Amino acid sequence: MSDEDDLEDFEPDQDDLEREDDEKDTEDWEDDRKEEEDLSEEWMPTPLTEDMMKEGLSLLCKTGNGLAHAYVKLEVKERELTDIQLLRSYIHLRYVDISENHLTDVSALNHLTHLLWLKADGNRLRSAQLNELPYLQIASFAYNQITDTEGISHPRLGILNLKGNHIRLVTGMDPERLISLHTLELRGNQLESTVGINLPTLKNLFLAQNMLKKVEGLEHLKNLTTLHLRDNQIDTLSGFSEGMKSLQYLNLRGNMVSNLQELAKLQNLPKLRALVLLDNPCTDESDYRQEALVHIPQLERLDKEFFEEEDRAEANEIRQRMKEEQEQEQDAETEQDIGPDQP
Repeated sequence: MSDEDDLEDFEPDQDDLEREDDEKDTEDWEDDRKEEEDLSEEWMPTPLTEDMMKEGLSLLCKTGNGLAHAYVKLEVKERELTDIQLLRSYIHLRYVDISENHLTDVSALNHLTHLLWLKADGNRLRSAQLNELPYLQIASFAYNQITDTEGISHPRLGILNLKGNHIRLVTGMDPERLISLHTLELRGNQLESTVGINLPTLKNLFLAQNMLKKVEGLEHLKNLTTLHLRDNQIDTLSGFSEGMKSLQYLNLRGNMVSNLQELAKLQNLPKLRALVLLDNPCTDESDYRQEALVHIPQLERLDKEFFEEEDRAEANEIRQRMKEEQEQEQDAETEQDIGPDQP
């Protein structure tokens, strides 16, 4: 079995990610965070031991020269670990799951230069910073106490999960270093701005359940196809640039968009096919679906419901009528500027 074949088993399914975002209250992340912050007791020191390693190791593979073999997968989750320094000597590890422990320091992972996949969810980490790991492709630090995005510079990293942390602003994510990152998960943080997510390779960006009021600084995300912004405080649709030319799916459910005219600001997204606006004030308008299609003719579905041909035909008529009225107004203004003919 090759590293690439084995790695496929660990990649999150895109359908699962979208389903998780689209189902209301599937996760009570605020309660999780509160419980985490209320933990005031000091945990008894519990270092990783050789016996735990023997139990957790699996997947025997050839090492670099092909002449020797080593176990390359380790699972030691839910062991109440506070120390993993023993990992420094297990340099052949490629897949490591240290989730649901009490770790505050994972610097021992810097010695695992063959690491492909890392899961460190549910610990007490305040940072995801590690030395550059040349082969790391998937890393998950969900539900920790991480406050920033500094020190993440792995060139082959494709999927990064920082869900359920305390991040207010994205900083230090260098597009010249993160040249392979295609999926960034930042749901359930405390983000107040989208500035700093200047990563042109991104295809999937999950920013639901934050404190965002608008979209800004995403104009260089030319490969972005999926953007989740559910359950924020967004009231304007400014910031969606024509540079976001690949965006197909946009979820804005549970925000504060009240004016249907804001939808016109999505006209410059040529590939936008699916839009979710449920639980925004503007959806209470009686002609909401029609207005959306008038402003965004390329839309195929709105709030999970596909548009019918008659919907599209009616929207085309309204759009044509609006165009004619606009032309008549321009002609009238032109005549007024010229003034009446002089004898």
